[in-house]
Amino acid sequence: MRRNALTVHTPEMASFVKTGAFNTNCHDVGAGRPVVLIHGSGPGVTAWANWRLVIPEFGKSMRVIAPDMAGFGYTDRPDGISYTKDIWVQQVADLLDALGISRADFIGNSFGGAISLAFALRHPDRVGKIVLMGSAGLSWPVTEGLEAVWAYDPSIEAMKGLLDIFAYDRTLVTDELAKLRYEASIRPGFQEAFSAMFPAPRQRWLDALATPEEELQKLPNETLIIHGREDLVVPLESSLRLHQLILRSQLHVFGQCGHWTQIEKTKDFIRLVQDFFAA
Repeated sequence: MRRNALTVHTPEMASFVKTGAFNTNCHDVGAGRPVVLIHGSGPGVTAWANWRLVIPEFGKSMRVIAPDMAGFGYTDRPDGISYTKDIWVQQVADLLDALGISRADFIGNSFGGAISLAFALRHPDRVGKIVLMGSAGLSWPVTEGLEAVWAYDPSIEAMKGLLDIFAYDRTLVTDELAKLRYEASIRPGFQEAFSAMFPAPRQRWLDALATPEEELQKLPNETLIIHGREDLVVPLESSLRLHQLILRSQLHVFGQCGHWTQIEKTKDFIRLVQDFFAA
């Protein structure tokens, strides 16, 4: 069992919760209606890096549960583990059990959307409303943007290139942010796990995250689908198709927005999600 060694304090590190054979680094903020936030699959990503702008606001009215998924962040990396949809779905179930949560709403970003959908179909009694944001979960040809994300070879220049892919608003892509995210991607164990997770050919890993369309048509949950019109990682057509398949769904598309809806449109994203949960 390997855990990342830290020499400095970081807000990305929260509390360790026992989830099956390993410990999950998990932010548990606020009180009230529980909502689970599942991050995307970028290099060096953590729950805090993905959700840091929305956790404090959601925590004012909800109990926010934001884990580092297996293979990412500061969650333990057991020797010999295979990172699969089954492992991630089971991790969520074990986490809810450990925290004494019988039912929760879900917000899934990209990769996290695929896990949220899979979890909802396998554990229908444990999921309330679902928010999907630039979500995976269907099979479509791997985009150049996703190929670049999963093929990341650590360097500051490579990270800056990825930030250009993620964000429509280029003012967000600063040298300082690129340096911070590059340094995060090369922390002990981070890149080793990431490079082993989605090796070429990468279409098979996207397909493995997908849920069959006939299963999605059976999904009973109220679902809010959010997408940035200029998303270069997950095509807008994917969310359009999810909206067609999921019976009780609504779709909101942000113009002048890439894959980082919660960062590029933070205030609008928070208001949209809060209204959806409150309705």
